Amino acid sequence: MDSVSSRVSKLNPFAGSKTKDDEDVGETTDKKTLAGGGRAGRETAAIDQLRVSNALKTFLVEKNVLSKDEAGLDSLDGHSAALRTLLHKPHAIVPTTLTNRSHPLPDYFVSSSHNTYLLAHQLYGGSSAEAYVQALGAGARCVEIDAWDGDDKDEPKVTHGYTLISNIAFRTVCETVRDVVDQEATHASCEQGYRPAPILISLENHCGAHGQQRMVDIMHEVLGDRLLNKAVRDKGSHEQEGTGEHVTLDELGSKVVVIVEYHFPGEPDSSDHSSSSEDELSNLDRRKYAKKKEEAKGSTVIIPALADLGIYAQSVKPPNNAWFEKGVLERSPHHPLINVSETGLMSHLPQHISKIGVHNSNHLMRVYPKGSRISSKNLNPVPFWATGAQICALNWQTFGASMQLNEALFTGTDGYVLKPAALRHESEQARGKKRLRLQVAGATDIPIPSDRDQDGSDIKPYLTCTLVDPTHSALSSDPPKRKTATYQKHKLGVLHKGRNPPNKDPLWDETLEWEYNDDELVFLRLLIKSDDSFASNPIFAVSAVRLLYVQQNEWLFIRMLNLKGQETRCSLLVKFEIQDA
Repeated sequence: MDSVSSRVSKLNPFAGSKTKDDEDVGETTDKKTLAGGGRAGRETAAIDQLRVSNALKTFLVEKNVLSKDEAGLDSLDGHSAALRTLLHKPHAIVPTTLTNRSHPLPDYFVSSSHNTYLLAHQLYGGSSAEAYVQALGAGARCVEIDAWDGDDKDEPKVTHGYTLISNIAFRTVCETVRDVVDQEATHASCEQGYRPAPILISLENHCGAHGQQRMVDIMHEVLGDRLLNKAVRDKGSHEQEGTGEHVTLDELGSKVVVIVEYHFPGEPDSSDHSSSSEDELSNLDRRKYAKKKEEAKGSTVIIPALADLGIYAQSVKPPNNAWFEKGVLERSPHHPLINVSETGLMSHLPQHISKIGVHNSNHLMRVYPKGSRISSKNLNPVPFWATGAQICALNWQTFGASMQLNEALFTGTDGYVLKPAALRHESEQARGKKRLRLQVAGATDIPIPSDRDQDGSDIKPYLTCTLVDPTHSALSSDPPKRKTATYQKHKLGVLHKGRNPPNKDPLWDETLEWEYNDDELVFLRLLIKSDDSFASNPIFAVSAVRLLYVQQNEWLFIRMLNLKGQETRCSLLVKFEIQDA
């Protein structure tokens, strides 16, 4: 346990930031969005749709990676077998030890969605069951349902309280989750990334007793035996004796697991919604907003039938700090899950970071975005992952920087990744400094927006790379950034390093370097941008990698995504080298 304390006590990620990061931008996700929760890393689009520029083929020949024949410099018949193999080779591979399912549930990070039912904005717009299909299809394993009494006082509804958001039937959401579970079972295999995995439902209840009973009835009726409705172990085990021993991930199989709220006696109804949220509303909408807020009353009494479904996680808002100061949650339910906003957790950091890390090695924690993030931007999950928080619930409505990092952590997995040893119960050797050398060759087929010249003649592309680690609390806190020079095709026929490809196929041939504290939660964001004059530099393609996963000392193609989290035909040729500093 000392390893947990010593590791997290060295972190101070919550110092104030100096500059605003203009690279934390993302576009609204849609049905074609693949990335966000790790699924993009397991898909392989048709390689024949990818093109490798002649400049990069020549580069590979000069580096003795491929022969001229293997590179197909003189061929117009598509890719050779050797080039196809190189294009197929993943740039990142998750060690199978990190997806082993024999550990207790608190030992895993979980790919998690916040306000899953929303399609875009957090205050007004639409809710849809399709949003659950999108999130689960992109890799989410924990989704949120905000349940309220329906207008007919019978069928509960799902909506965002205190807002102008439309609503959907609770039954419809359950039917959608059921269909996803069945579809995943149909396409399951034993291969990593394709195995069925449990779906956690973070249930936020605002229903009265009748509405709660209806939710219980609907979940049993719709989900059937897919719903976890009793402990998985036989009576007489440590779990049944009330020791709080956690179920393993493997024991949960592919069940739907409900996280149910637990309220302490006398606990007031509270909300994380900020009054600043009202600033974006018109006067008429503001009056409607105020009326809804007045009418909406959360229930602080959970009926036994609903409480019984919280078998392995009961969500609590602790009345005091004993849960980390003393290591004991007073009047605790069995299997408590600390449910806290990013601002609520940050108020205890960094001064109590080691104690919170110890707590999270034994119990679950869910961290969610503060209420003022109404545009669906996100907290930076990396520092919270570094405290051992298993569930960092993100707004999946936009594919910004945080979602790119989430994709990098869960790439090619089933949505569960084992936490570093020091954040569990295991000891860990002292770590030193590392040096990252990223050799950047170039890119092919940068996606050009429709309002730009499609041949790329009006762009000046460059690659900017940002190292993100637990020492940065926000993506705006100026983490270490490196970038290549801008590329521009020479118009007078002067060759660029022996070649002169068009701007949408840039050749940089540069090396970028970083020195950093060795840590398993270090990520690199890679953005292809254009150096535009008298305007902010637009982002054309993105990717993020967890350095623990990258394949080192060989040239690899990284498939780039657009700002919606969709695959593009753009690929980036790089080589990672990581050494002791």
